[in-house]
Amino acid sequence: MYRGLTIVAMIPARDEALAISEVVRGLGDIQDLEGHPVFDRVVVCDNGSSDNTAILAEQAGAVVVHEPQAGYGRACLRAIEHAGDCDVLVFVDGDRSLYPEQSLRLLDRIACGEDMVIGSRTLGTIEPQALTLPQRFGNALAVFLIAVLWGYRYSDLGPFRAIRMDAYRALHMQDETYGWTVEMQVKALRQGMRVGECAVDSRARLGHSKISGTVRGVFGAGIGILGMIWRLWRRDYRERRRVPAVAVGSGS
Repeated sequence: MYRGLTIVAMIPARDEALAISEVVRGLGDIQDLEGHPVFDRVVVCDNGSSDNTAILAEQAGAVVVHEPQAGYGRACLRAIEHAGDCDVLVFVDGDRSLYPEQSLRLLDRIACGEDMVIGSRTLGTIEPQALTLPQRFGNALAVFLIAVLWGYRYSDLGPFRAIRMDAYRALHMQDETYGWTVEMQVKALRQGMRVGECAVDSRARLGHSKISGTVRGVFGAGIGILGMIWRLWRRDYRERRRVPAVAVGSGS
């Protein structure tokens, strides 16, 4: 079904030594119905790890690149620089909280013509301790605001997602930290792309979360996500208020 498509997996990772090998190998083991590997490459961006995440990822078969300055968006941007010539990008976390084989659910939708597909944890099975209360609240608030401001109701800001490379390039992604996921989802709506969601399951991560596991991380993520929504809405508002140049002095 994916014949002719070059598909690359992107894994931003920081201190994920407990899980990264399993995630990389899980992606590498996925095959299509004809027995061919689905992913042409798995790119791991080591985002300033203090453990041996990079070594383990390389041993598991990933292409490893480095972005020493912390930031989810920075890690994604760096990984994409090394994606090479490909048709589809798939983003997945390196903490084993998601099931790599469920990337096929996202890719099936891409193969059927959608530009971007979000793996929604909310629509799937959430195991105990897979999502913290702040994560659930933050996701619910963000998707509510998107629905109010742009008229499309996502169910999640899930990090598990697939997007066509040409669609990704058209988004001109800029955020370097916590606003990356919401920037992508809102910009896709603003450009009228074909977006969708599919259910994915989630489980408790391996290791300690750098975001939901700390008060600083929770507040930082919240500010980053809400700040990005505000900036994108303000830009849209200003564009709607702008008076076309041809209208100036049109009554003379």
